[in-house]
Amino acid sequence: MNLPNAAKALVEHRKIADYLLAFDHPEGAGKAGFFTHFGFTAVHWQVLAAALVAHAARHPVSSKSESNYGVKFRIDGPMLCPDGRSPSIRAVWIIDAGADMPRLVTAHPL
Repeated sequence: MNLPNAAKALVEHRKIADYLLAFDHPEGAGKAGFFTHFGFTAVHWQVLAAALVAHAARHPVSSKSESNYGVKFRIDGPMLCPDGRSPSIRAVWIIDAGADMPRLVTAHPL
C-alpha cells in the first residue's frame, strides 16, 4: 500500500525549518544533525520537503495506526540526499480525521 493521496502531500515550512533542521529545537536537534550531515539546510528547506515527498511516493507504507485524530502512516526506506547518499529513514505522515491530504508529522533515521 502506498501513502493515500501522496500527490497532495503537505510539508509545512515550520515542520522543516523550525523542527527537522533546527539545532535549537529540544526534540529536533538530533534530527537536524542527521539531515544536515547529508547536505540539507534550513535556508533551502524546500529541498528536504521535496525529498520527503519523493520518499513517500517511492516506498510503500510500512505500518499504519488509527486514532481519533486521523490515520498515521509510517514509511521506511532510503531517501536521496543532496550529497548523493541515500540513508534509510522513517517518515511519519497523518491524514487528519475528516481530511484527505497527508501531512508530514516527523522523519528520523532508521
